Amino acid sequence: MEFYIEVIVYTLALLLFIPGFVLFLECSMAVVPLPSIPEQPDISSSIPPLNVLVPAHNEALVIAATLKSLIEEVPSPESIVVIADNCTDETATIAQKFGVKVIERTDPQNRGKGYALDFGLRFLSLNPPEVVIIVDADCNLEKGTIEQLARMAYERQKPVQATYIMEKPSNPKPQDIVSTLAFLIKNQVRSSGLARMGLPSLLVGTGMAFPWAVIEKVEWASGNLVEDMQLGIDLALAGYSPLFCPKAKVIGILPQQKQAATTQRTRWEHGHVQTLVTQVPRLLKAALVQKRFELLTLALEIGVPPLSLLVIILSLGLMVTAASGVLMGIWGPFWIVCLSGLLIFLAIGTGWFKFARKDIPATALLSIPLYLLWKIPLYIALLFNRETKWVRTEREPVISSEN
Repeated sequence: MEFYIEVIVYTLALLLFIPGFVLFLECSMAVVPLPSIPEQPDISSSIPPLNVLVPAHNEALVIAATLKSLIEEVPSPESIVVIADNCTDETATIAQKFGVKVIERTDPQNRGKGYALDFGLRFLSLNPPEVVIIVDADCNLEKGTIEQLARMAYERQKPVQATYIMEKPSNPKPQDIVSTLAFLIKNQVRSSGLARMGLPSLLVGTGMAFPWAVIEKVEWASGNLVEDMQLGIDLALAGYSPLFCPKAKVIGILPQQKQAATTQRTRWEHGHVQTLVTQVPRLLKAALVQKRFELLTLALEIGVPPLSLLVIILSLGLMVTAASGVLMGIWGPFWIVCLSGLLIFLAIGTGWFKFARKDIPATALLSIPLYLLWKIPLYIALLFNRETKWVRTEREPVISSEN
């Protein structure tokens, strides 16, 4: 019996070590100095023909700011297509004032961004562009983002993901600051590390570019909670693993209202965990069958739970392995879990130091325990009241923290 218990505890410790090591490796590669690599010259003399799709469901409060940002980036307003999806507000009317194309979709039974994008792509198929770029209706773009994405997608003939970060709201609470850091670690630090290792990136929902030839390789109509993550997996399995473009940057703002923030985090994190459970085995099997190392690395990437959940699970693992040490003298698993915790701490610390210390003070990191407590009900709901339907986050007027 003791042998079997020892095997179980060591297995638990190793399962907890893997995500800690993956996170540490990605963050380390994002910050360690490497020899500069000359950039590939552009092979195109101009931006390839493109359209920007903006899926919008009741976005009257924010869509004007997004379109102002977008219009400065595209050859003409007509290249922007706003999909007013099941809207009951003035989204379509506001968008039309900017001279962009507006198409309206009404289908209350099939809700979610995936269905809206499928509708928009079928509209574009009448006169398809070389590249389609998807931008959410509540984001702003840094100068040159559309050009960077379009060129890279066209030249590499693969999906491309921009850097997508969250800006703190105008009056941030401690949990907002920690959320901003967690978002940055996931979308910028880890993606940068993967790119520097020549490995594929995940898609994160906005700031995504697709060559038209790739669009037809996957199914878009979906109510998946994290349709962007699933889309990236499906494309990778089809042979079109997404690339990361660090120079292109899309910026959102965390919702400040408690209910909106909870809704957003619930959808993201429940969707991530569900995808982890269902898609990691699928990717591991495909990696063996197709003999593709990049699918293995994508499985490991998705296999890292959301940071707060990972820390909570690690804390439980420490208690279990400490108990096995005290009661049975089996201390090896405890030290393995401790090492995983150290790697996670170093990963977050180095990511913060390199990418966020100017905007996020070190004292804000002291709020992490309170942030974890805030997240516990979310994970309890994952066990007993799991989110299964796509729910849009309630919007607030766009007020930058710079104002």
